[in-house]
Amino acid sequence: MSGKPQYDESVVLNAAIGVFWGHGYANASISDLTGATGLSRSSLYQRFGDKDGLFNECLRLYTDRVLARMNSIQSESSRVTVEALLREFLPDSTGTSHRKGCLLSRSLTEQEDLTTAGKMTMNEGICQQRQVLFNILEKGQQTGEIAQDVDTELLAWYYFGILQAVVNLHSAGASRQTLSQLIDTSMSAWPKKEIPHPGSDGTT
Repeated sequence: MSGKPQYDESVVLNAAIGVFWGHGYANASISDLTGATGLSRSSLYQRFGDKDGLFNECLRLYTDRVLARMNSIQSESSRVTVEALLREFLPDSTGTSHRKGCLLSRSLTEQEDLTTAGKMTMNEGICQQRQVLFNILEKGQQTGEIAQDVDTELLAWYYFGILQAVVNLHSAGASRQTLSQLIDTSMSAWPKKEIPHPGSDGTT
């Protein structure tokens, strides 16, 4: 025997993500997790330490997947990139893609039940998502697409809030069309380019 786990860890983590996504951290029992993953209690504790250890690995994996999806949206225009990123997370035509909302957002609402490690993992994931948007906006400011006096930190929080609405509000009854119109409205807040004053380029 090699001593290596005799199971597919990716399958285990995907199953555990489903449990935490569906039940939340506090209501996800060890029995729920062993039933979904197929692991025995001893195997779960041996590999992950406890429920919190498993939760943290699930949250990091979920975050990595969301970040990869966000970073896959590329364009020379920051405005086009932000809009395309928001539309990437619209619910599909069946609505099943957003039936549970964002796992990080769900974890945020029950952070009082999380351990210190769980809170840190959750906060890190949220900050990393917002940072993707901030980086896009910073690039726009560096290239002159966004005026220098625009607060890109504030704008990143704004579009991160829109992203969270797109991901989470479908489960509250917002249709894909409604969320798409919400994105349209949010893009109307995009800062206009600064108009150079006559002679600012050295001409008269």
